[in-house]
Amino acid sequence: MKDYLHLTMEELHTAYVEREVTPLEVVKLCLEACKKDTNNIFEYLCEKEAISEAEGLIEPEEDNVFWGVPYCLKDNFSTKGIPTTGSSNILADYVPVFDAEVYHRLKEKHAILIGKTTLDELAMGGTGTSGHLGKTFNPYDPSHEHMIGGSSCGSCAAVAAGLVPFAIGSDTGDSVRKPASYGGLVGFKPTWSRISRYGLFPFAPSLDHVAYFTRSVKDAASLTTLLSGRDEKDATSSEQPVKKYNTLLGGSIKGLKIAVIDEILKSITDHDVLAAFDKTCEILRSKGAIVSRVHMDAELLRAIYPTYIIISCAEATSNNANLDGLKFGPRESGNTYEDIVTNTRTKGFSTLIKRRFVIGGYSLLKENQQDLFIRAQRCRHLIVDAFNKLFDSYDLVYLPASPSCAPRFDEKNDNLSDLYLLSDNYLAFANFGGYPSLTLPIGFKGNLPFGGNFTGRIFEEETVLNVSHVLMDEMPYYNLYYKEEVK
Repeated sequence: MKDYLHLTMEELHTAYVEREVTPLEVVKLCLEACKKDTNNIFEYLCEKEAISEAEGLIEPEEDNVFWGVPYCLKDNFSTKGIPTTGSSNILADYVPVFDAEVYHRLKEKHAILIGKTTLDELAMGGTGTSGHLGKTFNPYDPSHEHMIGGSSCGSCAAVAAGLVPFAIGSDTGDSVRKPASYGGLVGFKPTWSRISRYGLFPFAPSLDHVAYFTRSVKDAASLTTLLSGRDEKDATSSEQPVKKYNTLLGGSIKGLKIAVIDEILKSITDHDVLAAFDKTCEILRSKGAIVSRVHMDAELLRAIYPTYIIISCAEATSNNANLDGLKFGPRESGNTYEDIVTNTRTKGFSTLIKRRFVIGGYSLLKENQQDLFIRAQRCRHLIVDAFNKLFDSYDLVYLPASPSCAPRFDEKNDNLSDLYLLSDNYLAFANFGGYPSLTLPIGFKGNLPFGGNFTGRIFEEETVLNVSHVLMDEMPYYNLYYKEEVK
């Protein structure tokens, strides 16, 4: 029997249209594989729901590439009647009464939700270790010693393990694009406001993006076409016209100007990453692109991470004030309203979340706002201005998406080093400016993959997708997922 479980979305659609296999058969294969997986990917496996949906899909829809395709959804998207926990004890057993817009659009196209995936608690974190179910593991390491990254750890691992052809995540600083590097996947976040965030649990709304993992650029383009567009339920969603991005791939990149930021590249010391990155730059040049090293203010680049921490923690502190044990979720006992809230939040949140709320609350105190929160906002403005100026002369920024392959869980980073401040956290600039940004696989270090990242001007998704498609066509990483032997 053909390996239908490991096809891309487009390939699986072709198999459906040619009646080689049915959605029910694929869903059963998928569920069987999910149950055997040992990477701690799922908060909730939608077995009954998926089989029921698949049983009703008989006649393939030739013009609907999502018809009958199984996928996974990060467990911070609201799903009516299906548990949605945000991987937090404070939302244990919470079942929403409405659907997120992203889930609604996929459901309308008869995509089949296989499961809700793990994440760093409430999407805060980048290691895939802080969710209430414990660590999520990198499928490329059966010994479970290496991380897949976060916060969209489960969604990334599901696609990297070959369980589903695509999965939805959210990206606030690099929460899809960094794991995509560690998992050998395409990870794409379109422009801020391009996709409705209605029903996405808010972490830091001025930075939050809907994003997704796929194993081909074309699948990412198809998702962008479906999910983009105005949603009256989300006042921040854009009214910009939506293009058929999946039909705009394969065009010439001759004359495209691509900037490589020297200060960030020099902060990377992994020779395997640098060699693979240089090779991709030569491929781009061979296709007619103009790839140039450029300089930016190193102090401004080092400010990206601390600026992100202050703004995201402040917004998270405000946004999660409703998680108090009174409206929904578990409730601890207490003699007064204040006691109930204090006891519930103390027991319901992990140490990492409490730490972020302390940082956020401290930054928002009246006596501290000017020195911390307002200063961070000003710094964000300076960073965005610098990148907008760069985009006046260049179409894209291209850099390694991570300083190396996936780190081990027991590895320690020096948070003050250039390796950490620059190469490990620079991707957040794309959230500051709301730019479209895509990670794709460019190489392996041993058996562990790593990626490169393209970032473009706002609402120029087609440029980012096209150059990524052209580059992927020249490399052996199309439809990459973990196999026992990886070349």
